[in-house]
Amino acid sequence: MTKSLFPRETYINRRNQLKQMVGSGLLLFIGNDESAMNYAGNTYAFRQDSTFLYYFGSDYAGACAIIDIDEGREIIFADELTIDDIVWMGSLPSVVERSEWVGISQTAPRQQLATYIQRAMAKGQTIRHLPPYRPEHRILLSELGLIGSTDNEEANLLMLKAVVDMRNHKSAEEIEQIEIAVDRTIDMHVRAMQVVRPGILESEVASEVARVGLAGGTEMSFPIISTINGHTLHNYDRSHVMHEGQMFLLDAGAESPLHYAGDLSSTIPVGDHFTSQQKLIFDILLKAHRDATNALRPGINFREIHHLAARGICEGLKGLGLVKGDPEEAARTGAYAMFFPCGVGHMMGLDVHDMENLGEVWVGYDGQPKSTQFGFKSLRLARPLEPGFVFTIEPGIYFIPELIDLWQSEHRFADFLDYNEINKWRHFTGLRNEEDWLITPDGARRLGHKVKPMTTDEVEAAKHSFS
Repeated sequence: MTKSLFPRETYINRRNQLKQMVGSGLLLFIGNDESAMNYAGNTYAFRQDSTFLYYFGSDYAGACAIIDIDEGREIIFADELTIDDIVWMGSLPSVVERSEWVGISQTAPRQQLATYIQRAMAKGQTIRHLPPYRPEHRILLSELGLIGSTDNEEANLLMLKAVVDMRNHKSAEEIEQIEIAVDRTIDMHVRAMQVVRPGILESEVASEVARVGLAGGTEMSFPIISTINGHTLHNYDRSHVMHEGQMFLLDAGAESPLHYAGDLSSTIPVGDHFTSQQKLIFDILLKAHRDATNALRPGINFREIHHLAARGICEGLKGLGLVKGDPEEAARTGAYAMFFPCGVGHMMGLDVHDMENLGEVWVGYDGQPKSTQFGFKSLRLARPLEPGFVFTIEPGIYFIPELIDLWQSEHRFADFLDYNEINKWRHFTGLRNEEDWLITPDGARRLGHKVKPMTTDEVEAAKHSFS
């Protein structure tokens, strides 16, 4: 096992900044355990909790950590490997070595965590932790007596908001890792463009995409979406044979060696060229995409970026007769969600949907309430953009037969939607294109040193680029 970490000082500085922001108390961090697939010895690939990685850098399964601000202590609680572990997994760096790599000198067996927490509770210390998202985390917190107190919820919120603020603002070394992931992700998408063709399975493309990522030393940042049914937003079925005249949608990302994510989507003709109808919708979407990216800058609310993309989609579809009335009003009232029911993007970092386990209301909304309206409620980011924010831009146009039928039966948004025309497109499926962006002090820039093909001409050219 090689040491894949930021410099030691990075982790020390992160913990010191967190201590200053929170001020007092004991901060508990629960790392992830191995997770059995179908029996104890057959586990899913291990992935450490991202906040644990952020402050402690360790991929060691079963570890927990505390930052005791009041006592001036930082301790990793984890069990060293036994000889049985070594027989099956080989000799790995010890808990002590891993802790020293990130500037922590004190370690203890995992079983001593409960004793330390009980002693802190007896002293009246405030104990803070983040929301549990795995059953075993919730069980541990329950065993420690840390679930159920309203006072504890308020204490936890201070820690949560501090962690969100730190992780939302990406440092230069984090951006470097993200761009490693994005560049590899672009390679994965270009390879898909080269191999998509009539007569092969969706799964064959997914396997080639994964091969490119793994061969480049990266893992997948999320399960690969590889489908000809692009109108199903998160379609993980890969069983279909592709045919001439169809479109193929790939949504896939690489994860860098330090676990930072890339996330891109591409829409590709199965044959050599897009059909004339496909080009019409593709070009409408591309213009909406550029309307959104051209407006990116510090201070603009991401809700406005979403609105620009929605309005652009309505303007384009009005030209085809599917939308009527004022495109601005169609976007503002929510009629746009017939074709674009998801958000235009989300935060990205150590998680592909960064810190989704900590709650969109804090990560993407800065504590403000989310909309409950269809379409708007799926917007994961709706706050003023700040330098260091990293996020995706991924508008889409989808024709979902079940949604068309439901809204038509309810006469929903009849002032803006021409259902007779929409039904002519009901079997079009859907498409999206996605890029990853960074807000800079004076504007924004697309992440990655490489450029993913985005226009229909570029995608068609990429299909013939493999020799």
